[in-house]
Amino acid sequence: MQNILAGHTNSYHTYTLDDALKGIAEAGFKYVELSAVRGWTEHVPLEYTPADIEEIKAKLEHWGLKPASLSGHSDLTTPEGVVDGKKAVDLCGEFGLSILVTAVGGHASQDEDKSAFMAHIHDLASYAADRAVTLSLEVHGDIMADGTRSVALIEEIGLPNVTINYDTANCMFYGGVKADEDIGLTLPYLTHVHLKDTRGGFQEWDFPGVGQGNVNFKKVLQVLEEGGYEGPFSVEIEFDGTWPPVEGVHEAMRISYETLSKLGLK
Repeated sequence: MQNILAGHTNSYHTYTLDDALKGIAEAGFKYVELSAVRGWTEHVPLEYTPADIEEIKAKLEHWGLKPASLSGHSDLTTPEGVVDGKKAVDLCGEFGLSILVTAVGGHASQDEDKSAFMAHIHDLASYAADRAVTLSLEVHGDIMADGTRSVALIEEIGLPNVTINYDTANCMFYGGVKADEDIGLTLPYLTHVHLKDTRGGFQEWDFPGVGQGNVNFKKVLQVLEEGGYEGPFSVEIEFDGTWPPVEGVHEAMRISYETLSKLGLK
């Protein structure tokens, strides 16, 4: 498989961008998913200046990392969330990125207002399309809890640049389904994949390093390879909702890269 494998800076939620880039690079990754999520992981500011962009680009170059995608979750059921979504689209342009990972109700929501989302998504999608950016909506919350529900929503929206970011642990947390049995359903609309492990079941928050939980990554990658998936992968680790000392995050990223390398990803 020739897909890009990135480390997600959200794995360093309680730490700095410098910490994240150091750990991701030293683990072996060559690509990074940058996080620009207001009120959660603001490694890249939504209200950025040219100097901010140049500083981040210099840090990426220092660590030998290339940006693969931008995580710009905002609550797309609200006008304010759409404004932040457009700012995230603009950030994609600054870094030469074509994929914005976002979600129906932002990073924290579970019960979501579908009608409000549907009233806003076309505005954001049009803004993104004009800038050659694809929106990759994450399997997250109740409306996109699993592959079946995600596909139904994407087909209802019916726009070519509104697609799916499949999260291999969220499908269990929100939908109670195993990734290897579910992800194939999303292939026609799949543009991004979060490789995230879980030790828990439905509504159990326990997301360790890849290879330390019960997700069958070998089968997941087999399904995607057979289905012709060519998009990026990004490793995300969210522990048990509290983060260990930074060296513990570094170790989880190292284990994740080692696990995936053995399965053919680099």
